[in-house]
Amino acid sequence: MGNETNRVIYSKRNLWSGILFGLGLIAFFDEVVFHQLLRWHHFYDRSTTDIGLISDGLFHAFSWFATIGGLFLFADLRRRNAAWMTRWWGGVFFGAGVFQLYDGIVQHKIMRLHQIRYVENVIVYDLIWNIGAIVLIIIGWILIRRTSRNNQHGGTVSSEHT
Repeated sequence: MGNETNRVIYSKRNLWSGILFGLGLIAFFDEVVFHQLLRWHHFYDRSTTDIGLISDGLFHAFSWFATIGGLFLFADLRRRNAAWMTRWWGGVFFGAGVFQLYDGIVQHKIMRLHQIRYVENVIVYDLIWNIGAIVLIIIGWILIRRTSRNNQHGGTVSSEHT
């Protein structure tokens, strides 16, 4: 079976591998940069520092499970000669953006688990965080749509390199 045929057959797996990897990658970045290096917040800030650190550890484990799970799926795609890089990167950007937007709206504002940073004018941080998430989602959506059109019209993707 040819590489292009495999890409179409494993189209959903390419997408979900990218989404899972992107979700884990952005969660890992958030945890390392904002929780550990900058120490702006913990995953759960409504209790003691010890509970905050435990919640960070669980969040860190979640991010690694998602990242490694996405990479296992990706390795399987490579083994099957079915990696569709444009679709996979679309999933990475989309997954990262959806997680970041979920974090910024649900965890920060609705559940109030933590804020991005505890400052007087947090709206600036919220806007940057959520606009950045929307940009990631748009990039991912554009890449995914580009590969979806190739599937619908029976087009090939021979110009892509894995």
